[in-house]
Amino acid sequence: MSEVKAVVFDIGNVLIEWQPERFFDSVIGAERRTAMFSAIDLHGINDAVDRGGNFRDTIYAAADANPDWHAEVLMWHDRWIEMAAPAIDHSVRLLRALRKNGVPVFALTNFGIQTFEIAEPVYPFLGEFDRRYISGHMGMIKPDAQIYQMVEDDCGVDPTALLFTDDRIDNINAANARGWQTHLFEAPQGWADRLVAAGLLTQEQAQ
Repeated sequence: MSEVKAVVFDIGNVLIEWQPERFFDSVIGAERRTAMFSAIDLHGINDAVDRGGNFRDTIYAAADANPDWHAEVLMWHDRWIEMAAPAIDHSVRLLRALRKNGVPVFALTNFGIQTFEIAEPVYPFLGEFDRRYISGHMGMIKPDAQIYQMVEDDCGVDPTALLFTDDRIDNINAANARGWQTHLFEAPQGWADRLVAAGLLTQEQAQ
């Protein structure tokens, strides 16, 4: 295994919990939420935002197109920060420990332009990366191969020296296909163990 020269973090469900279904369950109940998500491809609509579409315009248009769910769809915009919560504190500590050790740390995330602007003041650690690759600004989302190519071209690190964690296997598989080292994120402790195994953190630093 090649020496790791930089660590790449996904953000949603790695550094910040992203569970829209959980939010809607708490607000409108699981039965009504299930019906709404069956009727409307909300995650697909959100992908359009993550590709660079205007957040407000995209969600409000979806609400207008679905009058039976108009008020609920608007919550995706008006109460978005409640869906992107809370921070995963152990992962944030790992990010900061890596930086303290002088390890370059990048973000590669499917995130809209305006939604990232909403999240930044709430989660200050989003400003602590050495480089940030935000899909909304890049005009494409993972797992498109070109987004990984853009990271490689910009950062100048050999793909085999990048260690990337993401909670989605399709995103991991796309990185693997380019020669990146990867870790499928399931819980912070597993990621901590991987960073220790890679020689980037001590056991104590990975707590």
